Amino acid sequence: MELSVSRGVALYVGALLGPGLLVLPGLAAAAAGPASILAWIGLLVLSGLLAVVFAALGVARPSNAGAAAYVRAGLGIRAGRAASWCFLAGIITGAPVVCHMGAGYLAASLGAGRGGTALAGAALLLVVLAVTLCGVRTSTTVQLALIGVLLVVVIVAVAGAVPSSAAGNWHPFAPHGWAAVGSAAALLMLSFVGWEAIAPLTVRFADPRRRLPRVIGIAFAVTTVVYLSLAAVTIAALGPRAGTEVPLAALLSLAFGSAGSAVAAGAAIALTVGTTNAYFTGGAALARSLTAPGRRSDRLAMPPWLLTVMLAAELVATWLLGTGRVPVSAMVTVPSAFFLAVYLGCTVSGWRILTGTPRAVAAVATVAVAAVLFLSGYALIPALLVTAVTAMWPVPAADRGSRRPCPPARSGDRTARDRYRRAGVPAGRADAPGTTAPAGDDACRPA
Repeated sequence: MELSVSRGVALYVGALLGPGLLVLPGLAAAAAGPASILAWIGLLVLSGLLAVVFAALGVARPSNAGAAAYVRAGLGIRAGRAASWCFLAGIITGAPVVCHMGAGYLAASLGAGRGGTALAGAALLLVVLAVTLCGVRTSTTVQLALIGVLLVVVIVAVAGAVPSSAAGNWHPFAPHGWAAVGSAAALLMLSFVGWEAIAPLTVRFADPRRRLPRVIGIAFAVTTVVYLSLAAVTIAALGPRAGTEVPLAALLSLAFGSAGSAVAAGAAIALTVGTTNAYFTGGAALARSLTAPGRRSDRLAMPPWLLTVMLAAELVATWLLGTGRVPVSAMVTVPSAFFLAVYLGCTVSGWRILTGTPRAVAAVATVAVAAVLFLSGYALIPALLVTAVTAMWPVPAADRGSRRPCPPARSGDRTARDRYRRAGVPAGRADAPGTTAPAGDDACRPA
């Protein structure tokens, strides 16, 4: 089905906005104070660069295989496999954090403490796991509806809290120093994960070269307004209380009292359940493709080993968060680092595959992503370990083969296909080295 501009905008905005908005504005304010607004602005600029890169990759290398396919196309099989495992690790480590975020709103409305919040988060994750194992999937329409609910809650919260804003809440601007802005950026990156989902959609536009810029521009404008308005009002209206883990509830309470907290809790639970179910469904499919390609289980909606790992991750997260040994802000940076590692692979691959302006944008994005990844601190260690271990695994015999290198990019090439035509490589099978152009995601290897 072809995508219209309006439907494309809805899907793109839906891919970007998520449960991170429930907590991250408060965590960023706690980390850097009012100066956290600079982290939001910087990541919005990076978000624009990523939008250009992924849109160009979607046009140059049409694929439904996700971000890992682009890493594999530009950097080879091992790098693509490492990207897949990093993405799966991001889902595994991110799901408990997302459930804790949603449960925090319920716990706050009931007056529960840190331990109660951790237990509520664990219970919420178990409920979503059970629903997923029963084969229930959150459809795209339901996901968009939940994002619509989130947008309404954000708009009402921002509008209701504006009268309580005070200029004095912006001072001191950087109470924790300027370096804290970098720490806030590493936290906020989880809110900007989603641009990789736009690449496979590019093939569904009737005229992607004309419609895609409009769709990306509108989606980027919407997310910019939502992010900056929420971040600014959180700081201006809440002041010293901006560092809360339930900023939306705090903003709604300014206008509607205790009823605002109840509304925020209901919206948070619904959004968390729908989003986490989508994570689990996608993660299960990715896990099967990595461990048992070509084989499907009709009995279980999730591979047993993945279920075991998910339960273990939730147990560890509940203990760490419930005892206060690790704060939520530190837990957030772990999945963020995994997703950043995938993005770094995509931008480097984009620099190798793309031509012209998109290639230059990919180069700038590579530097920016690497900088934010470096700011992740100790959270970078798990991402490095997963990348190193999975990249060192031997390549299966079926994936080997002598494939001709991708022709080098030139300024006159608009897409990868132009490079193959210029090199005199006719379209055909991908398994005839030296005679055919790439027909799939793995059909050529980087020179």
